[in-house]
Amino acid sequence: MQRVLFVAPEAHPLAKTGGLGDVCGGLPPALRALGCDVRLLMPAYPEAKRSAGTLRTAGALPIFFTDTPATLLEGNLPGSDVPLWLIDFPLAFDRDGHPYLTADGRPWPDNAARFAVLCAAALALARGEGTVAWRPDVVHCHDWQTGLLPALLAQTPARPATVFTVHNLAYQGLFAHDTFSQLRLPSSLWSPDALEFHGQLSFIKGGLAFADRITTVSPTYAREIQTPEFGCGLEGLLHHRADRLSGILNGIDDAIWNPETDPHLAQTYTPATFDRKQANKRALQERVGLPPDTERPLFGAIGRMVEQKGFDLIADAWPTLAARQAQLVVLGNGERGYEDAWREIARRNPRQVSAQIGYDERLAHQIEAGADMFLMPSRFEPCGLNQLYSLRYGTVPIVHRVGGLADTVVDATTDALANGTATGFAFDEASPRALARASLRAIELYRDPKKWRALALNGMHREFGWRAGARAYAALYERASAEHRNRRTA
Repeated sequence: MQRVLFVAPEAHPLAKTGGLGDVCGGLPPALRALGCDVRLLMPAYPEAKRSAGTLRTAGALPIFFTDTPATLLEGNLPGSDVPLWLIDFPLAFDRDGHPYLTADGRPWPDNAARFAVLCAAALALARGEGTVAWRPDVVHCHDWQTGLLPALLAQTPARPATVFTVHNLAYQGLFAHDTFSQLRLPSSLWSPDALEFHGQLSFIKGGLAFADRITTVSPTYAREIQTPEFGCGLEGLLHHRADRLSGILNGIDDAIWNPETDPHLAQTYTPATFDRKQANKRALQERVGLPPDTERPLFGAIGRMVEQKGFDLIADAWPTLAARQAQLVVLGNGERGYEDAWREIARRNPRQVSAQIGYDERLAHQIEAGADMFLMPSRFEPCGLNQLYSLRYGTVPIVHRVGGLADTVVDATTDALANGTATGFAFDEASPRALARASLRAIELYRDPKKWRALALNGMHREFGWRAGARAYAALYERASAEHRNRRTA
């Protein structure tokens, strides 16, 4: 099996802003279970150091654009036997709060230098610099924060193979041209074929242009990002490298997200004891201040309140659902306009809408277990995890048919209901009307308890753990490593 350096800007439970953290915390243990010698490298945020348990100093690593070395701290990813390395560089990472944003929601002004430190430390490890003897066969990079690394390794003789995973192409790590010089990057990398993107430095292009293999987090998203609609200006490059690009569906940690053992629930349950789910519905209604009523259809929605996630579509569709006596619990934060809008909707509809602004992991589990239906009208969705949590918990997802949502939710058509393959409701147009129509279809089926139970159980019986995804990545590592060796010896 391969030796894999897994380079990530966040990983649950050390740091998490969304699905990226879940993936980078869940995939390494699954790879380890297959025999991969995978080691996780990420920044030593204060939260990460507090959560990591016992840490040892493993040495120092040079950072190529500064005379100050980074300290390498060593431990284990909590709850696993995955070796963990934290890059301790106080000037870059010793700040509490969001890993990427200031308290007022703006990107840290030195984000380019901060994540160049992460890439530089990984580069030193991959080259065998410093005091660590271990060398990877494959370096697996995640999102724009690690995009410089494949570009820098491409300049390195006898390098390991590189894999770059795009979790969300909309976030690209774009910086002013002056940043390129400040980071002392090789002049050969300032080119439209390399890191230059319309006069700016693009971190993500380093991964897209130079990695031996590129992956996204679902097969449909891998196709979508080669089109102008979803390519964010990079569709030409991605189409050019289509033979290097593939989609591997994300998994979930099915030990943490398991209604049979979830400690956050009022009542645990299984497919065989599905009726116990109603206790969680009542508990959720009571917790968020809605009238307890198990007969009313209860919708849930969790996520970042940004345009991508379609919270405005839910708001515009809500009057149609409210007329059917539905209830809705919303959990999330993000752009101030969306937060304020949802506070106002809840204020005007106190018996039908609860808007919980912020993020609460315990409440997220309770919404997944207590809601009857889960709304995900994302305008685009590379993979999505909440629809997978919903399926696992027997909470029927209602989704816009894009990206990973298209790959994981089977629409409840007449035929799909009859043959037992339906798992949710899907619509094709990102509009309030299309969302409302799909939701009304769900409410209609909800009125038939026998058919609704069958639909919910279809979802609960699906397999969305990391086993299949880990096997696909392990096979990709083998291919990438073999192809790289063959190119070197050709």
